[in-house]
Amino acid sequence: MGNSVPMRDGYGKALLELCGKNDKVMVLDADVAKSTRTVWIRDKYPEKFMDMGVSEQDMVGTAAGLALSGMIPFVSTYCVFLAGRAWDQIRTTVCYNDLNVKLAGAHAGISVGPDGATHQSLEDVALTRVLPRMTVIVPCDAEETRKATLAVAERPGPCFIRFGREAVPVITDESTPFEIGRARLCREGKDAAILANGAMVHEAMEAAELLAGEGVSVRVLDVHTVKPLDEDAVIAAARETGCVVTAEEHQINGGLGGAVAEVLARHCPAPMEMVAVNDSFGESGQPQELMDKYGLNRHAIAEKVKAVLLRRQGE
Repeated sequence: MGNSVPMRDGYGKALLELCGKNDKVMVLDADVAKSTRTVWIRDKYPEKFMDMGVSEQDMVGTAAGLALSGMIPFVSTYCVFLAGRAWDQIRTTVCYNDLNVKLAGAHAGISVGPDGATHQSLEDVALTRVLPRMTVIVPCDAEETRKATLAVAERPGPCFIRFGREAVPVITDESTPFEIGRARLCREGKDAAILANGAMVHEAMEAAELLAGEGVSVRVLDVHTVKPLDEDAVIAAARETGCVVTAEEHQINGGLGGAVAEVLARHCPAPMEMVAVNDSFGESGQPQELMDKYGLNRHAIAEKVKAVLLRRQGE
């Protein structure tokens, strides 16, 4: 396992790579270029960078115009203001017209920390995955964020990537496979399955290690693409282990857990538990303190696995 690195570093590195080889790429930012790492583009490729100021709705509209002219615009700002404030423009201007706009929501989740509830985006996956034609990706580390950014540049149509502010352990490398719409098997297991994304993938791996010490064999999947969801992997996980736990840094409603539950309800009903923020706004605090308070850690995941195993055994 590598060092801890902010996922936004992976986003910035991918944009540098794209700007160096693709004349159609443009990078837009809403006056938070240092935070989103798009300042790297401003400094090296100023002709490919547009600072739109604090005007997220206008930025999405401008990106739509660029897409109509054949460009590939990457829209970058804090996730809560992108998926929230500019949702109407994303829905009606971008998705309704199936425009090739790439949306990058930085500082997602509760781990933004002291900025508090107004800046902690916990609803964005629900807001974006409901939109027709939208692709939704939640990478697990900086390297996977880099790969996801490169991948959406090649994928036609609207795409949304969300990533947090804090440094998280790098658990993938350049050789680790990444494919939009294809969950990645992180660990084999037969007793239960944990389906996680974002920073919770590392926590899921640690939870599986804790449970292994108690004789419980747990499969772990990195479900980085929430839409289109890898339904085959979800169904196989439920069918082959008999029970499922989802883990995400998002509201319990409408995110990865909801997406997985929708698939299982239709195709393979199985006992299921969810690790997520339980229908609550966040608050100010240090990132790890908040993750622990809201039950977004390896210990909470391990407890949910034990709970879902009891439910499976009771059937």
